Order: sequence, then C-alpha cells, then structure tokens
Amino acid sequence: MNELAITVIGPDRTGIVADVAEALAGVGANLSDSTMTRLRGHFAMTLICTGPTVEAVEKALQPISADGRLLATVRSVPPESDTEPVGEPYLLSVHGADRLGIVAAVTRVVAAGGGNITDLTTRLTGPLYVLVAEVDLPPGVAGDLATALAVAADELGVDVTLRPAESDVL
Repeated sequence: MNELAITVIGPDRTGIVADVAEALAGVGANLSDSTMTRLRGHFAMTLICTGPTVEAVEKALQPISADGRLLATVRSVPPESDTEPVGEPYLLSVHGADRLGIVAAVTRVVAAGGGNITDLTTRLTGPLYVLVAEVDLPPGVAGDLATALAVAADELGVDVTLRPAESDVL
C-alpha cells in the first residue's frame, strides 16, 4: 500500500479543506494524519494518507490547483517504522515581544537537550509573539532543559514555560 505526503498551500478561501478531502476520498486515499492552518490569509495543509499512487492523487488534485492559486504537491514516503513515542511528552510555551531569532534559539536549546519537537505553532498578535510546542524529551532531561531554556529566555527577553503534557491535553 502506498503512503503519501501531500501539501496544499495558497491564498485562503472557503472550501479548500472540503475540496481536498473530497478529491482524496474520490481516489480512495485514507487520511491518517493531517494538519491545516491559516497563516495571515494564506492556507497551509499537510496530510499523510494511504492508498492510491502519487499519479492518481496528483490527477485528483489537479482541478483544485488548475487556476494557479493553490499549489498541491504529492510524494511517496516510507511508512513510519516506530509509532510509539520515544520520550516523555511536554508542552513548551514562549511569550514575549516579537524579535528575530526566537524560534531558532528556543528550538536549538530543545534539540541540544535531545528533545524532539512533534508540533509547533507560532502566532504574532500585535506586539506579542507566542510559540507553543509539543516536545518529546528523553527521560530525566526536563530539569536541565528547563534551566537551559531559562537562560535562552533571559537572553531573548521572553518568558518560557516547560511543563509535562497531560494525556487529555494532547
């Protein structure tokens, strides 16, 4: 069975999710993971599905992107080899004045501590910059990582919080 990664990006409009979902269902693509968001008026969607070939999905999505406003890409990906989490789930949040380098600095600290970012969202609301991430951490590193994040937060002039994720939150 084929496993495919699909992206759809372009100016937002009503009905994109429905159009993409219907096109994929029409060729027998079973959606296993997906994320969609609107970023300052731009639509962005990433999906993993199983079933049809790359060519069949490209053909099904062609009418959606025919006017050139949306870009849809499809590529074959290997199946995930290990679906079990390898770390302990944590939530990381950053709040502060917008400035260059917040994401780079914070994610570098997480990576250096052995953490894997499994989801990340940022939002600029007026002068406030907000980053929220789900992070898998190796057992026993949360304390040291929190200390390293506090140092980075001080250098950036932002507030950083790292806390265990409750299973009902994820």
